[in-house]
Amino acid sequence: MFKTMNVSQKEIIEQLKISCQVPSLLEAIASRKIIFNTAKEAGITVENEELQEAADALRAANRLVKAEDTWKWLQKHYLSLEDFEQIAEINLLSLKLAAHLFADKVEAYFYENQLNYLAAVTYEVVLEDEDLAWELFYAVTEGEITFQDVTRQHIQNPELRRAGGYRGVKNRQEFKPDIAAAVFVANPPELLKPIIIAQKVHLIWVEEIIQPKLEQQLCLKIMGELFADWLKQQIAQVEIIPHFESDSYSQPVQELLRIAS
Repeated sequence: MFKTMNVSQKEIIEQLKISCQVPSLLEAIASRKIIFNTAKEAGITVENEELQEAADALRAANRLVKAEDTWKWLQKHYLSLEDFEQIAEINLLSLKLAAHLFADKVEAYFYENQLNYLAAVTYEVVLEDEDLAWELFYAVTEGEITFQDVTRQHIQNPELRRAGGYRGVKNRQEFKPDIAAAVFVANPPELLKPIIIAQKVHLIWVEEIIQPKLEQQLCLKIMGELFADWLKQQIAQVEIIPHFESDSYSQPVQELLRIAS
């Protein structure tokens, strides 16, 4: 067994290639350049105080409570303090650029796509026997048993069983289309008729339908979605040409990237 192993820059690049990660890496580089250039053209700048707040948010997001935690995280990812500040800066520029481009479009987008932001609180039991599902459905609707009885008797996963089949609060897009179509016309609290998907039978209790409100969190979510779509469109319009140290690698990779695009 090796006690230590040296890995060269060439080997790192070679691994990126053979693991087919070069295209996603190039897109990430292009994204960063597009954000920086567009922000500069728009006159968007980052103040020192804002950068400090962004760095604090980055530490919080990665649970870096102590200075020691931060240094260990930097070492793990082979980052310098300057790299850390650059990550904070690109995160902040992305937020400011998204607001610059789309803040005045969020409200209209929300009302045009309001149905997508409906949410539901559901409980679910998944069965393999359709006849059993219908039997349980009628037993619950006729008051012979409760849905909680069904979850206790027919959910195998202990954690899910203890939670009574609780699936959390999910918006419309997080449900499978067949399930969403039934969930969002329900009159809660209501047990839906069995839904068959891929040879599985879903018994779903709809506890609540949550109407969307255009609050800050949803505004930021919509702005992020619009920004991500915009960035994809910008990348699609750019021919990304990588330059590797060896010409023997450079030309074939460039040709493949052109073909792929």
